[in-house]
Amino acid sequence: MTAALFSRGKASRAAAAACAVTLGLVALTACDKPTPLATVTVGSTTKTAEATKGCFDEDKKLSQSKLKECLNKDTGKTIKVQPGQRVGIGVDPKIAEYGWIAATASSPLMGKPSKETYRSFDGESLFVQKNPLGQAETVPEVNLAVVQIDENGGAKGVWHFKLKLES
Repeated sequence: MTAALFSRGKASRAAAAACAVTLGLVALTACDKPTPLATVTVGSTTKTAEATKGCFDEDKKLSQSKLKECLNKDTGKTIKVQPGQRVGIGVDPKIAEYGWIAATASSPLMGKPSKETYRSFDGESLFVQKNPLGQAETVPEVNLAVVQIDENGGAKGVWHFKLKLES
């Protein structure tokens, strides 16, 4: 009798383990593959984000209309910047492979794509934008976009952060 109970216990544990593995595989197939990460650091505060929803395709570049749509999205994790602070942008090596640029609504922050995984910028300069008369003015917040470039110079993905200037 003891042998029958013992062997049934092993079978139950084996069946439970098989079910757990199967459920785990089913759950993994339902998940989206995570995108590479971009990070913004200001002082001791760090915010990390995946690509903006619908704005990343690992296998092909974004169309011009999709890129424009992605750049105009007003989303992203918010990080506060005080006068005099530097804003650091770090990217996953997969983003840096062909290059990346950072931009605000007013202009790109870099002259050409960078293959480095980290760059820093003067925080206050990010909030200076030109008004319709062409004069520079300081705005209280900006949307910062990190754009991954593909091997042909097209955009593959966009990551967003919102920067708020504190006085």
